[in-house]
Amino acid sequence: MDVLNLGMVGGGTVGSGVFHALQQNGELLARRIGVRIQVRKVAVKAVDEPRPYPIPRRLLTTAWRQVVEDPEVHMVTELVGGTTVARQIVETALRLGKPVITANKALLSAHGPELFREAERHGTNLYFEASVCGGIPIIKALREGFGGNRIRALYGIVNGTCNYILTRMARDRAGFDAVLKEAQREGYAETPPDLDIDGHDAQHKTGILASLAHGIWIPPSKIRVEGIRSVSPLDLEFASQLGYTIKLLGIVKELGSAEATDGETPVQVSVYPALIPSRHVLAGVQGVFNAVFVRGDVVGDTLFYGQGAGKDATASAVLSDLADAALDLRFGSPRRRPAFVRQPNRVRVVPMDEVVSRSFVRLSVVDRPGVLARIAAVFGQAGIGIASVIQPEGHTGEIVPLILMLHEAPDGAVRRALGRIGRLPVVKAPPVRFRVESLD
Repeated sequence: MDVLNLGMVGGGTVGSGVFHALQQNGELLARRIGVRIQVRKVAVKAVDEPRPYPIPRRLLTTAWRQVVEDPEVHMVTELVGGTTVARQIVETALRLGKPVITANKALLSAHGPELFREAERHGTNLYFEASVCGGIPIIKALREGFGGNRIRALYGIVNGTCNYILTRMARDRAGFDAVLKEAQREGYAETPPDLDIDGHDAQHKTGILASLAHGIWIPPSKIRVEGIRSVSPLDLEFASQLGYTIKLLGIVKELGSAEATDGETPVQVSVYPALIPSRHVLAGVQGVFNAVFVRGDVVGDTLFYGQGAGKDATASAVLSDLADAALDLRFGSPRRRPAFVRQPNRVRVVPMDEVVSRSFVRLSVVDRPGVLARIAAVFGQAGIGIASVIQPEGHTGEIVPLILMLHEAPDGAVRRALGRIGRLPVVKAPPVRFRVESLD
């Protein structure tokens, strides 16, 4: 049986998880692919740092170049994160013609096109299944399983931290700050948690999925991102009464021929908390789990569900890429399936102001006659229709919540109308608005 040597850069939570998985299932993997993968060296920040799974000291070094530039190392895993040293590591390995397996979504989001060109230039490949949704094989599905499909829509719950927080808030009617602190105690949220709760982690992942779905690289600057800080238990309660659940979604969808210009396909690429029908399968994704709903023009609707993060789920995805890289090396076909295939598509990422959707709006207003009429007048002047109104009873005091469901309208028109409404003397707090995604 052929033997290939693996050099690992990063031996922390994810790296030690990969090492452990190879020790546990390495023989199983070898029997399945006909190649035995053995770890030659592991670069770490500190030899004695604590890690979830032990790595023999004889394999450890603190110099990543000793791993990457070792002529006996055939392939490299980059599991350190970040976009500076990680980029050096990946570029160095690719220039030496060594395939690289990475879990680094931020690096791909920021420098994906350059890294894929570097891999092509040096006749090797960059594998990144572990960069999105942990153990869910969504990258392989988009690249291979749906190779004969046009991806009409993709909706992803791709951040487990946000999904855990929203699940707990909805289930226990707990406040955002309290649930966030609990998530940090349980190890589900970082300190500080901004990357997750402000939507930037989901933005990186959604950009990668959008790029694979449409064959053009989507830079982060073109992805509208909103986090979950503004979601309150009151929003979740009223959404439920209306038949909806609030989830942070990564959204990639074609907007139809009506918006097409000059033969371009208009595509929305966004991340934001949205109301989705409670009967939809995505609404049942709870806790730290991830799910990606994909609609292809041939296959129809499909769902991918599973653990989205953690050392073991990520290790599973890394092992999958290691198997692909080993087979490519064994058969001398490193470009058998390029990591990213640029397609001759004409795609236009539509500015958010042009996207049309329904909206859920929560206002804090003075409880007196005529208030609703003043608010409705502003929406009317903007050409925005009100579908329903809820003004719950039982709230004491001068300020009460007012819940509105709006008909479809361009995002920019809703934003401007809410700006005017927020300046009305009878409105006592900034308006809170969430888009409604029917997922039809």
